[in-house]
Amino acid sequence: MSAPACPGCPGRREPGKYLCGSCWWALPAAARRALRKPDQYALARLRQLHKQLADGVPPSGIEVRS
Repeated sequence: MSAPACPGCPGRREPGKYLCGSCWWALPAAARRALRKPDQYALARLRQLHKQLADGVPPSGIEVRS
C-alpha cells in the first residue's frame, strides 16, 4: 500500500499524519500547536487546515484558530 498524498504538496505523507514533514514544518508554529491539541475542537481545526490548503493557501500562510 502506498503512502497517502499530502494535501499541501505533490508529495506523500505518512499514514496517521496530517501533512508530509516538509509541509508540517512550513506551517507557522501557532498552527502546529493548535493542530496538536487533542480536544473537542480538533476536527474543526483539521477542517480549517484542509479548507485553506484546498483554497491554495501555502503551508507557511495557514492560520488555524483554536
